[in-house]
Amino acid sequence: QVQLVESGGGLVPPGGSLRLSCKASRTVISRYSMGWYRQVLGKEREMVAEITRSGSESYRDSVKDRFTISRDNAGNMVYLQMNDLKPEDTGVYYCHLGRAFWGPGTQVTVSS
Repeated sequence: QVQLVESGGGLVPPGGSLRLSCKASRTVISRYSMGWYRQVLGKEREMVAEITRSGSESYRDSVKDRFTISRDNAGNMVYLQMNDLKPEDTGVYYCHLGRAFWGPGTQVTVSS
């Protein structure tokens, strides 16, 4: 019954920025770690960023210093601020709750 819905994806030129949002319904996110994975064309789905219940953040090396994950427990929201986007960031981005529940994904395309 848990539902996660991503939004904020789109087409952006290299060097641009996007902010992804994930809204959780029929659950209380404060009990879980949350995060973002992405499916890049030709690669396995990979972890992008995660944030624990206590607010500790982790990132894959290729997005460190460019992406920032945050959460709003009161609003049942998690965000991913993406700056200085590169073509290799192109893919479908998925929000997760405790690595057990997943949203349908939102497309991010970085292209000139």
